[in-house]
Amino acid sequence: MGDDPSRDTDSKPDAPPAPEELQFPLTIVDRLVLSQTDEEFKKHDWQELRQIIGRNDLSALKRKPSDLQRYMKWTAEKTTQHGSITNFILANRLPKTWGSPPFVPASLTPLEDGTDYKALLNDWPYGLQEDITHIVVWSRTPIPTDAQTGDLTDESRAQVAEFVKRYFVEALGEGGEEKVLWFKNWVSLQSVRTLEHFHVLVRDVDDDTLERWTGERPKRSG
Repeated sequence: MGDDPSRDTDSKPDAPPAPEELQFPLTIVDRLVLSQTDEEFKKHDWQELRQIIGRNDLSALKRKPSDLQRYMKWTAEKTTQHGSITNFILANRLPKTWGSPPFVPASLTPLEDGTDYKALLNDWPYGLQEDITHIVVWSRTPIPTDAQTGDLTDESRAQVAEFVKRYFVEALGEGGEEKVLWFKNWVSLQSVRTLEHFHVLVRDVDDDTLERWTGERPKRSG
């Protein structure tokens, strides 16, 4: 391998990673974010999110620097306390009736049976403008992905799209399709790989509607 021109060979060795970094593999984008202050960070707006999701460039999604630092620390703490983030989510966020993996879903068709999925507010959303809310839909039924790419199969994409339309878009009435985006991270980008889930972003949706969907009201800062 050739020399890396970006590396200063006269510099001191890198400091050992903090404990939370060992339990939270950092992407290139994460490292860029951590080099910024919150004031320097530009929150994702709706138009940018549409573009990112439209071109399936999901690695471009970023958390605010201070949120990413807290998320890393939280991940390390919960992993120490519960053995894994999966164990924490099972114990504190998902229906107790699901039990532990491997789950036995009511239906083998993803998102078909209401007992096989749970929509929740994302505890650690991406860095979004204030009118955008981040929801995670957890599924007890596996949602098949392509073994080569880690992305959704065509059939799975159609199933998720139909669910999002039925559960979220139609609840918003006329123009609802302009207020909802969704995506499923490739396997390599997932921070919780053992529990099936995908992400939904909604814009200008009131707290009562969010509570009907998720059973939770968002905590508004400021």
